[in-house]
Amino acid sequence: MARVRILPAGIDLEVEPYESVAEAAWRQGYVWPTQCWGQLDCMSCFTRIVDGERDALPAEDAELDAVRMKMPGPMASDSLVRLACQLRCKGDSLVLEKRGVRSEVAEDNNMKDMERSAT
Repeated sequence: MARVRILPAGIDLEVEPYESVAEAAWRQGYVWPTQCWGQLDCMSCFTRIVDGERDALPAEDAELDAVRMKMPGPMASDSLVRLACQLRCKGDSLVLEKRGVRSEVAEDNNMKDMERSAT
């Protein structure tokens, strides 16, 4: 099983050999931004490889074509920009940057204040 670090959230994911990074996040109860749920259409799940590129498995033609045709400007030719719905990995050194990844159950700070005042 591979491990991936997601920045800036500081989340560590365990990724099974058969799943993408986004699928691993969803399985572990995290929200990974998307609109098409892995259909190579929305580009919302894009991520940037920050470190450990050698642990990212090569992109398949479908991902490369989607990024080339649908991503804006210089991102379309940046080999470190990948779609998390397609990105598979190995090893423990892959570090990705993706804003918006968070726990599925968002904390409600107002509820914490209410809990404290009730005690």
